[in-house]
Amino acid sequence: MRLLGAVLAGGRSSRFGSDKAEALLEGRRLIDHVAAALDAETDGLIVVGREDAAYACVPDRPVPGLGPLGGVAGALAAAGERGFDAVLTCPVDVPKPPTDLRGLLAPGPAFLVNQPTIGLWPQGLLTGLLAFIEHDAKRSVRGFAQHVGARPVDAPGPIANINRPDDLHNLS
Repeated sequence: MRLLGAVLAGGRSSRFGSDKAEALLEGRRLIDHVAAALDAETDGLIVVGREDAAYACVPDRPVPGLGPLGGVAGALAAAGERGFDAVLTCPVDVPKPPTDLRGLLAPGPAFLVNQPTIGLWPQGLLTGLLAFIEHDAKRSVRGFAQHVGARPVDAPGPIANINRPDDLHNLS
């Protein structure tokens, strides 16, 4: 299975107060931490929902501003265009995701219970996801996962999620 890693980075960072992707942890940007973690487990890597000269970038689908599901849709569209079978997603605000996500989540569709934006999504889900986005007002990843029968997986431990500056400070 050819697996595309996708950093979901299209959020507004409103609770953080500045661009989370650019925030530094241990001297590296959050986006770089997530990209390195995904790159180690996948056959290719993209960033979804923003432009960053360091990475191949694609837009959210069908339009920006739809939250994480728009990022997943953008990643699935890119996977189809590039010949990948599935996408492993992780949000930019989870700089230290569990290791061996590929093994933990396979076979997909599957997601981490306490962080549903970390998921393994077969590329064939794109059409159904676009329909779900169009018809479901909440547009939640958890709702889509339930809709397609994705398997919930417990994480092997706690997962730090950076929503506010204090979260980043506490992780340092």
